[in-house]
Amino acid sequence: MPTYQYACTECDERLEVVQKFSDDPLTECPSCKGRLRKLFSAVGIVFKGSGFYRTDSRSSSNSNGKSSSDSSSSSSSGSSSGSSDKAAAGTGN
Repeated sequence: MPTYQYACTECDERLEVVQKFSDDPLTECPSCKGRLRKLFSAVGIVFKGSGFYRTDSRSSSNSNGKSSSDSSSSSSSGSSSGSSDKAAAGTGN
């Protein structure tokens, strides 16, 4: 169950209450019977399991990226070797 923080608008007393999600929020201060308001604060988030690191989440796209760059480098090396072969054949004639 989550812990909620409340602050009284009259006496500035702060309290923490463990409540269910289905419970109604508190509205009355237990000390002075003033009005309570719910406080919101930053929450720490912890990711557990695989898929949260840069290398984990991009594994499938990296393999595609590598194959496309490998094929482009092989095609560029093939075209450059092909042009040098043609140039070499032209100088031999």
